[in-house]
Amino acid sequence: MYKRIVYKIRNELSLNSQKLPFWCTQAELNYLAALKKHYSYLPVISDYEKNLIANLRTEGVAMTSLEALSISYNEIMLQAAKTLIPKIPRSISENKNEFVVHATPQQILEHQEIFLWGLEERLVNIVENYIGLPVAYHGAYFRRDIANTVQVKSRLWHIDPEDRTVLKIVIYLHDVDDNSGPFEYIPKSFTSELVSSLKYKHGYVQDQTMEKVISPSKFKTCTGIAGTVILADTGGIFHRGKIPVSSDRYAVFFDYTSRKPIVHNHYRASFLSNEDLQLLSKNLSPQQRECVFWKDNFW
Repeated sequence: MYKRIVYKIRNELSLNSQKLPFWCTQAELNYLAALKKHYSYLPVISDYEKNLIANLRTEGVAMTSLEALSISYNEIMLQAAKTLIPKIPRSISENKNEFVVHATPQQILEHQEIFLWGLEERLVNIVENYIGLPVAYHGAYFRRDIANTVQVKSRLWHIDPEDRTVLKIVIYLHDVDDNSGPFEYIPKSFTSELVSSLKYKHGYVQDQTMEKVISPSKFKTCTGIAGTVILADTGGIFHRGKIPVSSDRYAVFFDYTSRKPIVHNHYRASFLSNEDLQLLSKNLSPQQRECVFWKDNFW
């Protein structure tokens, strides 16, 4: 309980202190120094992976597929995910504003191939090259987004505040068209202008507010067949999950930041206990374990 209070206070101070000129300058200098120091340690990646990163840097999003990534663990992970689909209920509460149902920690433990896919060496190497610093892995979130009219939280425009660079990898588990809840975003070039126009710090932005400062024609929608993979710099672009109309959307989200995120409490221990993480990590390499247990060295 004491640690949770400390983390909460720390996060409030972190978010608010980013607004102070001195802090911004010093934080920027520290960040740039860390990037420079780690540059020579970045893992080697292929030309194809470099192109994905180039798209991320310019657009904020890069799209690919499980087939194109050619990760050896793909089929095992995908089979586990398909087995889990019918086990996710459409609702778990009487809350009329419920719009998403997540797999439980127990279900993730039972289908651990999903969690472990996010630690595949090739994938972590891509993430590290983009973030530019050692990677913190925050787990896999299997979610069923419900087809209804609720538009709250992640269905509104927002930028993830947890770190300077927050990278999410999204895998569609079925064909997703414009009516079945695709990931939607505003490219980096426009986002930077919008942050200034809206005086945006953090939180959610309603459609009517956003459309006063930018035309909806600038919004980009990520549709694709089952196995489509989206890499998104959610800490650098306005984004949201578009409301599913025709059917529920099933997808898996994998979350990554540096090992010193700005908002630490959000990543207190993913949604898994330390015991759960130990079970999932028993056969991992030292590099993979460092990605999972980054909090051990946070302070």
